[in-house]
Amino acid sequence: MMRATWNGIVLAEAPRTVVVEGNHYFPPEALHREHFTESTTRSLCPWKGLARYYTVAADGAVNPDAAWYYPKPSFLARRIKNHVAFWHGVRIEGSQEPKR
Repeated sequence: MMRATWNGIVLAEAPRTVVVEGNHYFPPEALHREHFTESTTRSLCPWKGLARYYTVAADGAVNPDAAWYYPKPSFLARRIKNHVAFWHGVRIEGSQEPKR
């Protein structure tokens, strides 16, 4: 099981993630949504498209723009549509379960 944790709280957990450029992208249903708030931040990747961000809150602390996703990725990045990746101190732990 793969987990994204920050400040002692599990933000997301899934049996498998999609790994792109060293980042683990968690499927949208893996998120513990109570810890996520939409951000106004956007960034553009030349090959994936326009990323949107979430601010993460856990145990009274706030981590601005600690997660990002691509709601409308390019054709080349279609596998990560709406999947969420993390940075800014969020730890990715665990191991991928085998594909069935």
